[in-house]
Amino acid sequence: MSSIAPPQHTRIKSRTTNSWVTPKWIIERFGPFDLDPCAASPQPWPTAKEMITEREDGLLRLWHGFVWLNPPYGKLLALWLSRLALHRNGIALTYARTDTRAFHDFVWPFASRLLFLCGRLTFHFPNGDKAPLGHNSGGPSVLIGYGDEAALRLDRAKDLGAVVTVLR
Repeated sequence: MSSIAPPQHTRIKSRTTNSWVTPKWIIERFGPFDLDPCAASPQPWPTAKEMITEREDGLLRLWHGFVWLNPPYGKLLALWLSRLALHRNGIALTYARTDTRAFHDFVWPFASRLLFLCGRLTFHFPNGDKAPLGHNSGGPSVLIGYGDEAALRLDRAKDLGAVVTVLR
């Protein structure tokens, strides 16, 4: 597979980067994680014990343990969500676009819990600086939990938004 596009979490008119880093408080609140197969590079704080960067192509690597996934928000989103759905043990962060094919194919049929976050996230630049005021994620975000451990961690964060249990 060719190179994977970096995470694209917002559309800033004078964009200086395509790579946006998960706010540290999210990692601290929902971690620890064993693997981040889609880590930004550079990454100002660890997201997991093992972090795989774009250059190392996390889609092609073996996944293990409890996974943190902040995937690219573009055309490759479905590939990353399908991989976590098959792994069945981790949490993904993405836009709360419940109408998309990726959501219908790889979230609703496989996820255990969803945490729809209240308000919009502000991501960080790869150097750790917070994006300027007014440059938030550009849309609502959701944490998608796959598996029992993910469901427990999301249940403990009801203060951050609305937790939804996926029934099948």
